[in-house]
Amino acid sequence: MGKFDIANTFMSRFMGLMFRRDLERGLILKLPNTRSRWGSAIHMFFMRFPLDILFTDSNKKVVDMISIEPWKTYTPIVPARYVIEMEKGTINKFDLDIGDELDFTSDCI
Repeated sequence: MGKFDIANTFMSRFMGLMFRRDLERGLILKLPNTRSRWGSAIHMFFMRFPLDILFTDSNKKVVDMISIEPWKTYTPIVPARYVIEMEKGTINKFDLDIGDELDFTSDCI
């Protein structure tokens, strides 16, 4: 699916992909274990392009997904441990679905 950066600090998760003009690399947000469903929510404020978003649990199993436009918000149906932000169309291109198990290791990022 391409290369990804990791956002694993408060500031890197806060900034995410905001203000970027294009998407050179996807972004994997690593959330604290204690995040609730609402703490796993994302926003598209100050974004210039739409994204496909995958929400996975600690086992990297997809628990929710969405294609979302700039200036929208979304709260997943269950808490997530990882939020994967990708180019719009990636979900369809790779036929991803809830329940899929992903493998993102140091080779992927």
